[in-house]
Parts: sequence; C-alpha cells; structure tokens
Amino acid sequence: MNVQEKPYIIVLGNEKGGTGKSTLSMHLIVHLLRLGFKVGSIDIDARQGTLSRYIENRQKFVQMNNKELPISSHHAIIKSNLPTVADAHQEDKEKFLACLETLKEKNFIIIDTPGSDTFLSQLSHSYADTLITPLNDSFIDLDMLARINNETREISGPSTYAEMVWDQKKQKLLRDRTQFDWIVLRNRLSSIYAKNKEEMQALLNKLAQRIGFRLASGFGERVIFRELFLQGLTLLDLKDVGIEMTLSHVAARQELRALLEMINLAPLSERLQDAS
Repeated sequence: MNVQEKPYIIVLGNEKGGTGKSTLSMHLIVHLLRLGFKVGSIDIDARQGTLSRYIENRQKFVQMNNKELPISSHHAIIKSNLPTVADAHQEDKEKFLACLETLKEKNFIIIDTPGSDTFLSQLSHSYADTLITPLNDSFIDLDMLARINNETREISGPSTYAEMVWDQKKQKLLRDRTQFDWIVLRNRLSSIYAKNKEEMQALLNKLAQRIGFRLASGFGERVIFRELFLQGLTLLDLKDVGIEMTLSHVAARQELRALLEMINLAPLSERLQDAS
C-alpha cells in the first residue's frame, strides 16, 4: 500500500458572508465521504460557526432518527485573543497547523473560512489546493473581486480580496513550489433573464482572464437549503433518510452535479484510489 503524501485541501473563501460557503462545504464533504474517501473539515469561522452548527445538526439527526450518515472528522478553530498581534498570529498558526497534522491521514480536508479578512483566513488560503469562492449574483458581491466603474461598467482594478488571493498564491508557491486552482462560483442565480445578469456574466468572463480563475455556476436561491441545514442533511442524503424528492430537490441536485463536474475531482479521485 502506497502512503499518501498529504491530503488534498479545498478552501471555501471570500470576504463576504451569506454567499453559501458552508452549504457548499457540507455538500462537498458528504459527496467525498460517499465516494469512500476519508474527509476532515475545519471551521475557520468558529465564531459564526455555520459549518460547525451544520455538522452538529447532522450528528443530532443521526442520534434522534437512528440513521447512519457519513460525517467528517471536524475541527473548529477559535481566533486567538492574545493581547499582541504577533502573539495572536503565532497562536492561530499553531492551532491551524495542529489541525492539519491531526487530519494528515485524510484524503481531503475541506476548510470553511469567515466572511471577513482575518489572519487565519489568509493562512488557510495559502494552504489550498483548490480555492472555491462563492459569489451571489449581484454587483454588490462582484465588488469583492474587482472595482467596477459605475458609469462605464469597466473593470478599474482588482479588489483587496483578489489581491489577497494572489498574495497567498505567492506564499504557497514559495512554501510548496505549487499554486492552487481558483474557482469563482455564481450562486443564487435567478432563472429570470435580466440585463444585470448578462452584464455580470460578461464582467466575470473578463475578470476570469485578467485575475486568473475559472467560472462556474452554483446553486439557485432555494428554500430547501435552509431546511436541510436545520436537519444537518444534504441533497445527497434524501434517499437514505426517506425524504420524497420534489421538483426543487431534483433541480438542486442537477445544479450540484454540474458543479461537481466543474470542480473536476475525478482525476484526483482516481489518483487517490490508485494510492490506496
């Protein structure tokens, strides 16, 4: 049996809340677990703790309903409250690296980050093999990636988040001699045609070439995701727990399949299977 060198790390990141990072994190976790991989998860956003609560809800569902559902080995990191910045950053880094060490036998590690700029978030970005940035389909959220001229709709330059991503790409290159794949995910897409939607698509296509990411479509705005969160479930669990599929479930599952194909973990999955 060959020994896997290190887990493949997928980071869900941006500097804005409410974009669906935790929902996507949980679906990726369950997808990989159901493929038979060993999966660890880290919640960098422990104060908000959405992914941690999602997993807690899942554990409660399993206990209360006597069901067997796959669950990741989960860790939450609380930001240091040491008085000096240097000491706080050092403690945060030690906690983060300790989590990676604990999960070193896993095939994948999924990391959910906060909707704000923190040292822990920057550090986790630098350890990504794939970075996924969910983005609500609006010009307000687009501002997270680039500065847009309101009158001409031209790109004035990258945002502070895009610059941070590039800085962490450099950090990873210096440390690991490799870079990460960056995917920007258009979430909560409306099914209704709108001029803004078309303009968003055009601007994102330009940005993809300019600052170096791949563009994908994510989930539509569906009530089902809020319902699933409260039960700790994903779209991949519905058959096992006896929930009847609705048209909304079917549409959301199609979106999930398309997204997983875009992330394209298949070659990596084959490599990991060969190593086991």
